[in-house]
Amino acid sequence: MRVIGIDCGSQRTGYGVIESDGVCHRMITAGVIAAGRKSPFAQRLLTIAGGLRLLLQEHLPEAAAVEDVFYAANVKTALKLAHVRGIALLALAEAGLEVAEYSPLEVKTSVVGYGRAEKYQVQCMTRSLLGLPEAVRGAPEASEDASDALAVAVCHATHMATGRRLAQG
Repeated sequence: MRVIGIDCGSQRTGYGVIESDGVCHRMITAGVIAAGRKSPFAQRLLTIAGGLRLLLQEHLPEAAAVEDVFYAANVKTALKLAHVRGIALLALAEAGLEVAEYSPLEVKTSVVGYGRAEKYQVQCMTRSLLGLPEAVRGAPEASEDASDALAVAVCHATHMATGRRLAQG
């Protein structure tokens, strides 16, 4: 099954597309949609929406997952993140995909086995689970966003496979 994972951000939205049977995972693509810090916020949302639509058309995922909003001390930052998540959810719904949402704790637990794992631990385990010889390429921040999105996709693929196994009895 082809799964897209999205890690929302108002300046860089990470994405990762994997092929998975729930146990073995293979990366198809990963990266970021860079929206530009100096662009007006509405323009950034438009850039993210357009980038996601292109990705969905190109890679045709069968399932989608988005990282849920985490608690942010800065209310303005949390609101911007919620707007970006809305754009991502809309693009995924337009593509006819059901969307799963996972908290950072759920993603970390699924990928690392420990819900309070550090970012570098998530990156290392994601790389290992996908059999990548090196970290996802890009600037360090972009690499982190793409790696987080891949972790969301792996989390969803694993949850879906577990659900299928439980349903089979």
